[in-house]
Amino acid sequence: MGFAMKKQSEDPRLEGLMQSAHSLFWKYGFRKVSIEEICREAGVSKMTFYKHFKNKLAIAKAVFDRAVTRGLCDFRAILEEESSVSVKMKKLLQMKLEGVHDISREFLNDFYGNPELGLKAHIDQKTKEVWLEMLEDWKKAQQKGIFRPDLNLAFYFYVAQKQAELLHDPYVQSLFPDSESLVMELTRLNVYGIVPREEV
Repeated sequence: MGFAMKKQSEDPRLEGLMQSAHSLFWKYGFRKVSIEEICREAGVSKMTFYKHFKNKLAIAKAVFDRAVTRGLCDFRAILEEESSVSVKMKKLLQMKLEGVHDISREFLNDFYGNPELGLKAHIDQKTKEVWLEMLEDWKKAQQKGIFRPDLNLAFYFYVAQKQAELLHDPYVQSLFPDSESLVMELTRLNVYGIVPREEV
């Protein structure tokens, strides 16, 4: 599965649809957002929408896939930089923070926790594919000393996937003021564990 970044579109209307859908889904989840709202936000007609997407589920999958692809490209770029491990970790955390900005509980519940909406199965599959593709990147980073040499990568990936189940757990959500805080705490836990560190 290739993750080479493609030009999103030569049609600026498609880019507008993708951007507005991303913003609305991240803020309000899948169920509360209508095709009409996506079109209104993008300043395009429903005819334009249906020229590019079969339905709301199709654009939700496309938006999620693009976010994952961009995140993977940014992740690889950071790993390849000539910088210290500490700087790389800070940049990875900053990248994650930017990716989950304005993310809502509705988004987490709709995209990760509700199999009836048709998104969860897609996200689970996409996540497995991405982890498999990232494995070689992680092995190279481990050889360079970016990650500890005794880290069992297969176990780490498995645990990280299991942690996704916590994103839509009502009790876990109640421990944080918003979903962004929850996602970032899980990320910091994965990166730093419980050892005190310099604040980032």
